[in-house]
Amino acid sequence: MHQRILFLLHLPPPIHGSSLVGQYIHRSQLINSNFNTKYINLLGSKRINETGKFKFHKVISYLNVIIQLLSSLTAFRPQICYFALSTTGIAFIKDLILIFLIKLFRVKLIYHLHNKGIKKKSENTILKILYQFAFKNTDVIVLSQKLYFDVEKFVPIERVFVCFNGIEDKSKINHIRKSQSVPVILFLSNLIKSKGIFELLEALSVLKLKGNRFECRIIGGEGDIDSTMLYKKISELNLNGTVFYLGKKYDKEKEIELLNSEIFVLPTFYENECFPLVLLEAMSFSLPIISTSEGGIEDIVQNGINGFLVQKLNLEQLIEKLEILIKEPELRAEFGTKSRAIFEKKFTLRTFENSLLNILKDVSVKSI
Repeated sequence: MHQRILFLLHLPPPIHGSSLVGQYIHRSQLINSNFNTKYINLLGSKRINETGKFKFHKVISYLNVIIQLLSSLTAFRPQICYFALSTTGIAFIKDLILIFLIKLFRVKLIYHLHNKGIKKKSENTILKILYQFAFKNTDVIVLSQKLYFDVEKFVPIERVFVCFNGIEDKSKINHIRKSQSVPVILFLSNLIKSKGIFELLEALSVLKLKGNRFECRIIGGEGDIDSTMLYKKISELNLNGTVFYLGKKYDKEKEIELLNSEIFVLPTFYENECFPLVLLEAMSFSLPIISTSEGGIEDIVQNGINGFLVQKLNLEQLIEKLEILIKEPELRAEFGTKSRAIFEKKFTLRTFENSLLNILKDVSVKSI
């Protein structure tokens, strides 16, 4: 008989890395055929700009999660609880109440960490005690070995699993793309300051003044930057007619934009950045990437192989690497080919599902 696993995870909307991974797991025939599964959606926010803000419907949603959890613990009686833990802020405190209930029923816990910040927050004595409680006798999945530092004070290495994210391959293209006379640069992320969108615009302004020819397309929903703020910045930097904000794009529309682009840029300095799925999407479409070394990005972008890594908030480096790729179509093609090869080897959805399945089987054996 299959072991019973209760999954507490994030499901869209809104769409972000953790909710997409949650959706992949929820839909996975491989996972669901190997275990007796039940799912609870932890997300209360319906839009990305609601994150971290008080909304009455989020309170109702959270109370419903508690009811679902208690019902599952008593009726479904899981042997393992997979938990997409929020590591900081009020979201962690809310998760802590759920963790208390799970531990009260003596159910084996395994956390899947899609963000970070524990090491820094645990400098607070009270939070340190809360983290000690949360992580006691638990296993942990991290997205990269480079992210273990964040939990090493609370979780011994032998209880840690590494599972790279993976995504569906929607490219369906000949991955050797033809070079365009005016290369298209793509920024694909929710409009959040710490994702580096304003830094990218500053760099593009300098590159335009230097006579470089390019076009930049920005795709993403509004976050702590709204469309009015973005258009104002574009105008201030004299980038009208060069930089275009296209709003949200999904499915075929987004795939067309990825196919028609030649350079992908995510100069993130988001302190909780771990393993951006959008970089995997870009790689699946054979795009060269410029990003930073935040979180586990070094496992995705190999500097000088399939793109460039620049220091966070280093405008000079960002300008330099952008200019190289704008001016060198052969290098863009070479990096793009390498991106696709790395994606096929490490970051497909099937690879992710197999990795997660093996981890859950390992944990289930230990829980018997």
